[in-house]
Amino acid sequence: MKKKVIIAFVIILVLAIISLVVLNFSKIETVLKGIIKEDTTNNVINEQPVRKPKILQDEGIFSDYYLEAEDLLATMTLDEKIGQLFLVRYQGGNPIDILKKYNFGGYIFFEKDFKGKTEKQVQTMISNLQEASKLPILTAVDEEGGIVVRVSSNSNLAKEKFKSPMELYKIGGLEKIEEDVKEKSKVLSNLGLNLNLAPVVDVSTNPKDFMYKRTLGENATITANYAKSVINASKGLGVSYALKHFPGYGNNIDTHTSTSVDKRTYESILENDIPPFEAGIEAGAEAILVSHNVVTCIDKENPASLSPAIHKLLRDDLGFTGIIITDDLAMAAVSKDENATVKAILAGNEVIITTDYKKSIEDTKTAIEEGKISEEMIDKLVVRALAWKYYKGLITFDE
Repeated sequence: MKKKVIIAFVIILVLAIISLVVLNFSKIETVLKGIIKEDTTNNVINEQPVRKPKILQDEGIFSDYYLEAEDLLATMTLDEKIGQLFLVRYQGGNPIDILKKYNFGGYIFFEKDFKGKTEKQVQTMISNLQEASKLPILTAVDEEGGIVVRVSSNSNLAKEKFKSPMELYKIGGLEKIEEDVKEKSKVLSNLGLNLNLAPVVDVSTNPKDFMYKRTLGENATITANYAKSVINASKGLGVSYALKHFPGYGNNIDTHTSTSVDKRTYESILENDIPPFEAGIEAGAEAILVSHNVVTCIDKENPASLSPAIHKLLRDDLGFTGIIITDDLAMAAVSKDENATVKAILAGNEVIITTDYKKSIEDTKTAIEEGKISEEMIDKLVVRALAWKYYKGLITFDE
């Protein structure tokens, strides 16, 4: 009997131990599940969704800076946004006060602005503008070499006038041109200039053409290699280069003095004029300047600079994601068009070169008020322009 009691007690004890183990295992499992669930929840909470740009979605040359550009845009007034679209001819009076008032995207300088000045005076002139501006500005110049030399026409600023592409190519081919780009960039950057409206990659082999002396003077294939060489050589030197004059100047007359109508076929332009721009884009060209020629095979009504069809060719067909710049709106080919600025914006130019900045800005404001231009359109253009300034290192992340 005593033996049976002991056995029963042992069985009860074992069952009790098993029950406790099972119960505790359930509790441990519950706790573990809770921890896992909590960790998972925390992971979901802590994991921030990847932000994507809202205004520009392309994966273009400046796309790494779209988010920063959008954040900066959100802090700007409409007037400040509008001002960023204009690259304004540097004028007399008080350019610093004018810059503070209108918040231009930048200034473009001509030969008269450097005449007689020392290196230090030019550096001070430009640094004073940068210090006064709410956002860093583009400081641009046409330093093509040859007959168009704004800076090197002053012997205080360069040892000698920069040679034309044609002369350089004859002396030492593309290697000589690359050396020239590096030397030119060094001179411009030292003065505070950060944008050279060059090279001219128009194709011309006829000395009678208006543009001939400013070109390489070679065929489309060699000119394409020239465009690529200039862009490659310019990288990392602090000065951006702008290919011009899209979609190719051909044998057209001077748009500074009159309307110019290009009647060549579309096939001819694609074969003879577009290749240098394609090569430059492939090499990483940041900017392309568009001519004022009316290219009838693409747009019979508008100069190229004001033509949505021309810009569509550049953006959609050639895949260019950089900055599109107009030639100067003060030139006779477009200056009589009262709506030139509005058309330039609607066409898709991020940078508009203008002399009469007051009219350009007022026309833009009026067009927005009347619903001809949306603020969304302004935002799209300005975001790319700001992203370019981030890319160039003009705007830094702590600004």
